[in-house]
Amino acid sequence: MSLLTRIAEALGLQSSPATAEPMREAAAVQSKDEPGWTRLTGDGTGRYNERDLAPLAQDRMVKLAEYLWQSNLLANRLVELTLAYLLAEGVTLQCKDDQHQKVLDRFWNDPINNWPMKLEPRVRELFLAGEQCYICHVNEGSGMVRLGYLDPRQISTVVMDPDNPEQPIGVVTRKDTKGRYNKFRVVVLGDDAELFTQRTAQIRENDFQDGECFLFQINKLPSGTRGRSDLLGQMDWLDAYDNFLFDEIDRIGFLRSFAWDVTMAGADEDKVKEFEKNFTPPAPNSTFVHNDSVKLEAKSPSLQAADTSTSARLLRNHVLGGATVPEHWFGGGGDVNRAAASEMGEPTFKVLTSRQTKLKLMLEEIGRYVLMQSDRSGDTPDWSDPAWQVTAVFPELINADLTKFAAAMQGVVNAVSMLIDKGLMTEETALGIVADVAQRFGQEFDAKAELQQARAEHAQRKAAQAAQDVFNLPADLQQAARDSGSGASTPAPAPGPAPGA
Repeated sequence: MSLLTRIAEALGLQSSPATAEPMREAAAVQSKDEPGWTRLTGDGTGRYNERDLAPLAQDRMVKLAEYLWQSNLLANRLVELTLAYLLAEGVTLQCKDDQHQKVLDRFWNDPINNWPMKLEPRVRELFLAGEQCYICHVNEGSGMVRLGYLDPRQISTVVMDPDNPEQPIGVVTRKDTKGRYNKFRVVVLGDDAELFTQRTAQIRENDFQDGECFLFQINKLPSGTRGRSDLLGQMDWLDAYDNFLFDEIDRIGFLRSFAWDVTMAGADEDKVKEFEKNFTPPAPNSTFVHNDSVKLEAKSPSLQAADTSTSARLLRNHVLGGATVPEHWFGGGGDVNRAAASEMGEPTFKVLTSRQTKLKLMLEEIGRYVLMQSDRSGDTPDWSDPAWQVTAVFPELINADLTKFAAAMQGVVNAVSMLIDKGLMTEETALGIVADVAQRFGQEFDAKAELQQARAEHAQRKAAQAAQDVFNLPADLQQAARDSGSGASTPAPAPGPAPGA
C-alpha cells in the first residue's frame, strides 16, 4: 500500500470502489425481418423499394453513364446514333385548332424554353440518367408556361401513390448546403379529386406545395420509382472493351521493341563485363566493326499471342447486341452486303420506333398541359376533342423504298378490281385493302368516306362529260343541259333542210 493511500485511509478520504459498467456489444447482425431493422440507405424513413437500385448505386450509375459517354467511343456511339435517328431533322408540336397552334408555337420557340435547341441534350440526358424532371412555371395572367430543369442527380425521392404504386405523385429534391429542399407535385392532366383517392389528393395538396413538375422515366418496372440508364447493363462490358484495347496497344509496343544480343566467343567474365561497360549500341545506318569472336544480333520478343481481332469482335458484338445495334453500324461490316444489312436493321428500327413513341407521348403530354394552362376557365378540357389534341411530329427513321410499294400498289389494285368485277368483294372492302398499302406512302384515309366522295366526283365527271357531248342544240338549250347534267338524254332535233334546197 502506498503512502498516499495510507494517509487517505487515516483521514477517511478513501474513495469507494468503482461500480462495474455493463458491457454492450459494438455491433450485431440482424435479419431484415427483425423489428427495428432498417437499411443504411433509403429515403430516410426506413422505406426502400427493392425494385430500385440503392440510392448510392443510383448516383453511381448516373456518374458512370456520363463518364462512359465522354470517354468510351462505343458508349458514345450507342447514345448518339439513337439520338441522331430520332431527332436529326427536328421535332414540332402540331394541333388542328389555329389558336391552339399559336399557343404551342409560342411555347415551343420561347427564348427560355427554346425546345429546338434544348430537346437534344435533354433526350441525351434521359438516355444516360433514365429520368427527366421539368419544373413548371406558369404566368398567372397569360397562362404562358416555361419549364425549368431539375438535374436527375438532385432527385432524392420519387413518391408514389399509396393506393396505386405505379403512379408517381411527387418529387422530393436533395437538401442544399443550408438544409433546404423542395417537394413538387407530378403533373397529371385532370382534377385530383377525380383522378385520385381522397387520401392521395390530400397528400398532393398538403405535402407538395412547391409547385408542379413533369417526371419522365425509362427502363423501370411498373412499381419502381427511379428510371435507369440505357448503359446500365453494359457498363462493365464497355469498360472491359476499353481495357482490352489498351492492353492490345501495350502488346503492340512490346512486339515492336527489340534488344541487342552480344555473343563473345572465348571471353571470360572479366572481358564480358569490360565489353559491356564500353559497348555503345550502333545507331541506325551506322557500322559495327568487330572480329570473329564477337557476334551482334537484334532480337525481338516472340509473345506467341493469338490474333486478338476475334476477341475484340466478340466483346464489341456483345455490347452492340445488348443495344440491338448491328455490327456494321460500328465499322465492323465483315461479310455483310446490302441485302443482309437491310434485314439486320429491322430489329434496330423496331427498338428505335418504340423509343420514338415514348418521346412522342412525353412531348404531347407537355403540349396538352400548355393548352390547358392557356385556357383560364379552370375546367379540364375534353381531350377527345380534335381541337385539344396535340401531335408531336418526328422525322422518319428510315427512307422507305417506294419502288417496292409502288409495285405492290399496282398488284393490289389489279387484284381487287378483278374480285369486284366477279362479284367476290365489295368496293368498300377493296378500297380498305388499297388504303393499307397507301399507308406506306404516308397517306391515310377512311375507306367508307373515300368511297362516297369518289362516287360523287365520278357522277359529276360523267355529267360534265355528257354536257360536253351535246350537239345540234341551240345555245340556250346546251347551257340548260350542262346545268342540269341531262344533256346526254336530250334528243337532238331533226336536221333542217340543207341550204339552197
